[in-house]
Amino acid sequence: MRLFLILLSFVCYNAAYAAQYQAHQLDGNSLLLQTDAGQLSLTFYQNDVVEAFYQPEGVKQLPSFSISQQPAAVALQLNEAADSLTLASDGLTVKINKAPLQLSYYRGDKLLLAEEQGYFQHQQQNMQHGFRFALSKDEQLLGGGQRVLGMDRRGHKFPLYNKAHYGYSTQSSQMYFSLPAIMSSNKYLLLFDNSAKGEADLGATDTDVMQFSAEGGRSSYVLVAGDSYPQLINNYTALTGRQPLPARWTLGNYASRFGYRTEAEARAVVQKFRQLKLPLDALVLDLYWFGPDIKGHMGNLAWDHNAFPQPEKMLADLSADGINTILVTEPFVLTSSKRWQEAVAAEAIAPGLDGKPKTFDFYFGNTGLVDVFSAQGQSWFWQIYKGLAEQGVAGVWGDLGEPEVHPDDTVHAIGMANEVHNAFGHQWADMVYSNMRRDFPAQRPFIMMRAGAPGSQRFGMVPWTGDVERSWGGLKPQVELALSMGLFGFGYIHSDLGGFAGGEQFDKELYIRWLQYGVFQPVYRPHAQEHIAPEMVFHDSDTIETLRPWLNMRYQLLPYNYTLAYQNSQSGMPLMRPLFFADEQNPALIEEKNSYFWGDAFLVAPITEPGATSWPVQLPGGVWFDYFNGQRYAGTNRVDIPISINTIPVLVKAGSFVPMAELVQSTRDYSSKKLTLHYYADASVECAKGEMYEDDGKTPEAIAKGEFELLNFYYLNDNGTQKFELRRSGNYSGMPDSRELTLVVHNQSATPSHISVDGRYVQLVPQQARFNRMQNVAWYDKATKQLKVKIDWQAEKQQILIR
Repeated sequence: MRLFLILLSFVCYNAAYAAQYQAHQLDGNSLLLQTDAGQLSLTFYQNDVVEAFYQPEGVKQLPSFSISQQPAAVALQLNEAADSLTLASDGLTVKINKAPLQLSYYRGDKLLLAEEQGYFQHQQQNMQHGFRFALSKDEQLLGGGQRVLGMDRRGHKFPLYNKAHYGYSTQSSQMYFSLPAIMSSNKYLLLFDNSAKGEADLGATDTDVMQFSAEGGRSSYVLVAGDSYPQLINNYTALTGRQPLPARWTLGNYASRFGYRTEAEARAVVQKFRQLKLPLDALVLDLYWFGPDIKGHMGNLAWDHNAFPQPEKMLADLSADGINTILVTEPFVLTSSKRWQEAVAAEAIAPGLDGKPKTFDFYFGNTGLVDVFSAQGQSWFWQIYKGLAEQGVAGVWGDLGEPEVHPDDTVHAIGMANEVHNAFGHQWADMVYSNMRRDFPAQRPFIMMRAGAPGSQRFGMVPWTGDVERSWGGLKPQVELALSMGLFGFGYIHSDLGGFAGGEQFDKELYIRWLQYGVFQPVYRPHAQEHIAPEMVFHDSDTIETLRPWLNMRYQLLPYNYTLAYQNSQSGMPLMRPLFFADEQNPALIEEKNSYFWGDAFLVAPITEPGATSWPVQLPGGVWFDYFNGQRYAGTNRVDIPISINTIPVLVKAGSFVPMAELVQSTRDYSSKKLTLHYYADASVECAKGEMYEDDGKTPEAIAKGEFELLNFYYLNDNGTQKFELRRSGNYSGMPDSRELTLVVHNQSATPSHISVDGRYVQLVPQQARFNRMQNVAWYDKATKQLKVKIDWQAEKQQILIR
């Protein structure tokens, strides 16, 4: 049966697909169109989301890996004219030209997108099919996955084929994680719903035409509309799935390298962090956990007891110390590994055309590839993961999952290698996530993988930007890569902090700058080849003390960062956000790839050149304050911000609430019992609001179960009286009955004459020392222009008045 399906995929066509309408039928959310070449279905999943699925006769169709949403109830109106049909929801209108068949999409009276030729198919070396669309004159296109091409990818042509790019820096057209999807400045998002090897041509060959093509796969695309870019993301992630809320520990610090060779070394690095009082939450073990050297052992996927004699005890001891252990795994099983015969007997290895397990050579040895698309492959692979989880392994690292080597004649359960290549990592993540939720229902899965497909985020996939060169050139594109992926649901994309590949000598300044940037990226994981230590504990005391306040800041920001994670799980909003979100009418901001928003409150500009004493920052409008010295900036101009080795440009938006917690050495000890709430006041902001999400940090589906608390903050300037209202709602196990809250009002230009909490007078003390040891008091610091008010927050609603 498998080979029969494969042979169907080689049916080829010479002519372009110029179908003619014959008949139609409206069935619920779908309009079914019969043509002289096959069927076309138009299915509305939401008012603003429609799929066009062409099904030409004789063309094999693979399932959609991207779409997870079931069509919602959408009221559709259908009108017919002699030469066309018009199908409309409340948000979108599709005009269907009958002869030749051609689709155009409108939002109100505005044309969003039109098929140029629409679906096409023709014969080259392999059957190619895809779609062509007309581009408008000034349209900008973002997306395509991991590329280093600039934010606007219009004018580029690139492969749709996940492929490793070892040691990349300032340019790359093909990398680990491609996405057959774009977001347009015309406020639509287009997904080419196809897992096969292909190509995207975004106006490179023909300036006014966008084309997606692939070697087989699925002949469908999805158009998503919205009134804003965040709404596009919301609608798209409702369709493809949203990232589940991760465990709180995943936002902490990771010790990671290539790699720790023994149990003693792994224990020692954790102890080093503890001795130096540098926070740590995770330990990542690379491939030496199952073998003494790089080659010959991949596929063992069992502890090398010579190097790790007591793995269960090690895992238990680390867990007791607040350390979560993550192990690397790969989908390759070497013929020299201890499990090769076991995997063959279980029919877990993808076969070749002869039906026998397919073997081939690559860097690590002679190997086969686990068929994650087959029931046998999944069953065999999962039993290994299950055993490790039972031992106490907290997270999965899936490496080389493009797959890094994937011969064309590899046969998978549902298709040939090139048909399913881009969905391999996606299917792998699905297997791990689904089985984790079934067999370990009390645990939030952690799944870090290098490659996937649209929708992989719904399996909790945490991607990274691959084997970046350890150089200033490697640091430069990291914001671009993160922003480009975050627009399509991958909110936890991050880089190997410090750079991974190469680098003959330690570049102290580069290392510091990369780790400073890392405080404001989703995952804080320094990782590199071991000849230069990626962990800060192994560097000189000056490097450590320069970075200590930054790592501490990462932990103090846990309430803010965890709230970003909550928001991402609810709307798909990325943690790192592009500046054009602030002014959607400014096309120049779309090109900005050197700075970004960290949530709503922060604007961050990493330093990517050595020796800088100031750094240019593009202001997106509004009022902003320097996080370090309180300097006020306003407008839409580009400003040079003075910096030292201890600072990078970090600005905070006027009107922002930033909750921060007490410093801990592990999130195991995290508590919001003592909370500092920063508010950045400015005369330009008359009212503002913020929120903070809290739960126990580990219960799966805490939001769906209602096991969480929301803290809401409001500000109003009422004729010179500053009114702060604090509200709390919800409940979860371990929730504090009350909180010692310190409200810090920044940019407070004068000593207040009166402060009250719920009508009760609050004493303004003259010295910080008295403020620190007293309760329900206030203190004003003239030097920093900060007012601090300390209260006991018990009630569901409390009000602070300052005048």
